[in-house]
Amino acid sequence: MDIDKVRALSDAELEQALREAKQELWQARFQLSTRQLKDYSAIPQTRRTIARILTVQNERKLGRTA
Repeated sequence: MDIDKVRALSDAELEQALREAKQELWQARFQLSTRQLKDYSAIPQTRRTIARILTVQNERKLGRTA
């Protein structure tokens, strides 16, 4: 998910996207441990998405805008 798309989300949508991304990361790690993961780049991509969401949430909490 691009940072511009993340910034366009509302606070409630950010919370939902964060929950979904954390679930995707958990699933990818589980698949990796059971050798079922086909796309190994899914883990770092999901981690970056989580970082973007947390960054936008922190910016809003501190009252900053991009």
